[in-house]
Amino acid sequence: MTLHWKLVVDANDPHAQADFWAAALGYEVEDNDALIERLIGFGAVVPDATVEFHGRRAFRDLVAVRHPDDPYDKDTGTGLGRRILFQRVPETKTVKNRLHIDVHAEPGTRETEVARLEALGAAVADRVKEPGGEWVVMTDPEGNEYCVQ
Repeated sequence: MTLHWKLVVDANDPHAQADFWAAALGYEVEDNDALIERLIGFGAVVPDATVEFHGRRAFRDLVAVRHPDDPYDKDTGTGLGRRILFQRVPETKTVKNRLHIDVHAEPGTRETEVARLEALGAAVADRVKEPGGEWVVMTDPEGNEYCVQ
């Protein structure tokens, strides 16, 4: 049996992180507006727990991005495939990640991809060249490391 999963990333500003990673990966920010409206109507969520994000209601403290080709629940906007959920935490990142994302550029386009990601707000942390391969270690706008291969 396989299990459905998502990657969850702690963030100080989950909406900014969602925008960055959606642009970086070509993913879509999930639209949970209809779900939130229903939850507010039931009294399960208070309006103060939401914000306006891209012209629609979103949860204040979490937002996800999903692969555009994967299925999603049209009633909730929740992705049913590859997703990354960003959740607000009060502390900032202080140490190296124990888990990271590898972004695979098309052959021969790594430097172009690195430049595109820098324009989105990423930074180059290191360039690695080892007998097993080459990659660029980058940080997203909140300092989370990831690699571009």
